[in-house]
Amino acid sequence: MTHTTAPVRRPVRQLLAASVGNAVEWYDWYAYTFLATYIAAQVFPGGTGNSLVPLLSTFAVFAVGFFMRPVGGLLMGAVADRHGRRAALTVTILLMGGSSLLVGLTPTYAAAGTLAPVVLVAARLLQGLSVGGEFAASTTFLVESATPGRRGLFSSFQYVSTTAGQLTASGLAALLVGTLGETSMNGWGWRVPFLLGALLSLVGFWIRRGAHETLATATPDATASYPDTVTVPDTVTLPDTVTVPDTTATLPEAAPHPTGTREHPAPDRPGLFDALRQYPRQSLLIGGITAGGTLAYYTWTSYLPTYAELNAGVPKSDALLAGTLALAFFGLLQPVGGVLSDRWGRRPLLLFFGLGFAVLSVPLLRSVGSFWSLLAAQCAGMVLLTGFTAISAAVNAEIFPARVRAAGIGFPYSLTVALFGGTAPYAGTLFTDLGQPGLFPWYVAALCLVSSAVYARLPETAHRPLDH
Repeated sequence: MTHTTAPVRRPVRQLLAASVGNAVEWYDWYAYTFLATYIAAQVFPGGTGNSLVPLLSTFAVFAVGFFMRPVGGLLMGAVADRHGRRAALTVTILLMGGSSLLVGLTPTYAAAGTLAPVVLVAARLLQGLSVGGEFAASTTFLVESATPGRRGLFSSFQYVSTTAGQLTASGLAALLVGTLGETSMNGWGWRVPFLLGALLSLVGFWIRRGAHETLATATPDATASYPDTVTVPDTVTLPDTVTVPDTTATLPEAAPHPTGTREHPAPDRPGLFDALRQYPRQSLLIGGITAGGTLAYYTWTSYLPTYAELNAGVPKSDALLAGTLALAFFGLLQPVGGVLSDRWGRRPLLLFFGLGFAVLSVPLLRSVGSFWSLLAAQCAGMVLLTGFTAISAAVNAEIFPARVRAAGIGFPYSLTVALFGGTAPYAGTLFTDLGQPGLFPWYVAALCLVSSAVYARLPETAHRPLDH
């Protein structure tokens, strides 16, 4: 007996439930990125003669959170495969709410000394655990909720909702920076988004509890067929004699079977590492698909405002505003990419992304020098990036069967994101610190070229039925 995906009667409601919860989850995660410079000033000691040391420390903690994501993807993916997608989604959002509250209450280095970065690291580890599980569970939930021929469209809402959360975090950060000023932001203003995120997580938890489970585990009650009515005869004729069997016969001892019978065996619950053992090629394939995409994504959506500030002298408020406008544009593009992939296939869009970034990453990043050039470069990159983000959930889900789909996606995807996406801000800042900022665009282009080679050999899965 295996797990199968359950038919969904109200797919639009499922879409909204997944999207709202996912937006809240990612709002909490990205608030850290947009407020990194303020966190650096308050939580880490300044470096002697080098103002980038606190910022590097903050981005190092950012990367540490990413390295908990594979653990979250594996553990929460296993929960989703064994107990259902909804169970995993409710756990992840509660974890995120608690960790966001912890960041908001982190003491300053001046008040608590080394305890301050320890608390921040602990909070970021919990956030990484939550986000790793979130992607694994929400990816499978969205794609399994889709109606036929709409998996790409439903997949795109993974990044519509992610962008909504990121946009909210970016917009709130820009609003606070523009209205409170440096003194208030360094004093208490940077804490506000995290405390708000803890409250929003409770809202997301309430919404997700009402979602329909997409993973149906077959049971005797579910598989047995019963007639609607039972006809009972008016009279019952009994035989004149009844033959009683010999009571001295020895009956075989019944074996204990607490969870099933021979006719209705117990559900097959996958082990923690079943996906890696049984599908090693698919696991490696997800890593190749994701490497270039995650580096480009975190560079363009998270790190670019800091990159423009450090390397082109763009004012902090202008950089955050440009990032906010570009994110709004990016969110609107996602359903378009999903619909195009349902019609034309996944591979053409992936190649559009990969080859586009391989050719244009260097000139786009070198063109950044003012607010308008930053906005133009960021929007151009968003168009290319949509070829990956709009369909990554569908591509990943179409690789694995339902039985191990969440854990199969969660671990290799999150590990790749940790290696290449989570280190993007740190790598970019480190190149600048070493006096070689021009190397970072070449790094982005090279990795996108590697992923393009994977896309070129990827089988087309857009028009195949979802493997159960």
